[in-house]
Amino acid sequence: MTEHPSYGDGIAVVTVTYFPGETLEKFLDTLEKATDRDVQVVVADNASTDGAPEKAARRDNVKLLSIGENVGYGTAANRGVAELDDSYGWVVVVNPDLEWEPGSLDALLEVAERWPRGGAFGPLIHDLDGTVYPSARLLPSFGRGIGHAAFGKIWPGNPWTRQYRQETGTPVERTAGWLSGSCQLFRREAFDSVDGFDTRYFMYFEDVDLGDRLSRAGWLNVYAPSSSVMHIGGHSTSQASAKMLRAHHESAYRYLADRHRGLLWKPVMLAVKAGLALRLKLETRRK
Repeated sequence: MTEHPSYGDGIAVVTVTYFPGETLEKFLDTLEKATDRDVQVVVADNASTDGAPEKAARRDNVKLLSIGENVGYGTAANRGVAELDDSYGWVVVVNPDLEWEPGSLDALLEVAERWPRGGAFGPLIHDLDGTVYPSARLLPSFGRGIGHAAFGKIWPGNPWTRQYRQETGTPVERTAGWLSGSCQLFRREAFDSVDGFDTRYFMYFEDVDLGDRLSRAGWLNVYAPSSSVMHIGGHSTSQASAKMLRAHHESAYRYLADRHRGLLWKPVMLAVKAGLALRLKLETRRK
């Protein structure tokens, strides 16, 4: 564990960009109405060349961290958080293709005050058409994970996927196994206590892994649907779908392999690896 200092009550937003386009401007415009507090924004950019991060940096409260290469989501987020001084005790890590509802960041902070052992807080996330995204889920146990992976695409209503996604009617404030990495408010003390995101994950499952490690360290992952944001999605990953599918399968295997070690699990993990490789081949063939 990394030693962490005492933090102040400041709030910062770290957004990881990769060719964000015009979505970044809308993200920053709506952020202004999401809270009455002053917010420091760090744009951690993974080598975009569309000019959007530089344009954003002209704003008074925005700092651009040009990483110079695509290091992935978790690594870039960690570097963005590391740019902040100790006055910032609250950090939002968020995708730039997201629009804030008025007062939504203040609503997240209000929930955080009610949960002193809360380490991560996730808002209700909805799509353009109002569909609520299942952003607060159970951790993927072996049975749930394999059932969801095997049948999620061809049988969306299967019991493993339903249980894993925790789609149970009206959203309520509650704890979860993990929260969507597209938008999370972190108590910085909690984030630093587990050294942030695991940098071995290039993309996908870094949020699942972090939620699990926060729980193991005694923190809570809290779903806060009194706060609402709209996620447009797809801007950074649509350019390289085959590469992203490969990253997803590699991350899924890493997550399971980290938690199922030893000789007894070896044949099971070999079978999982073969199954994921086959699924990847089938998925990329359809593209």
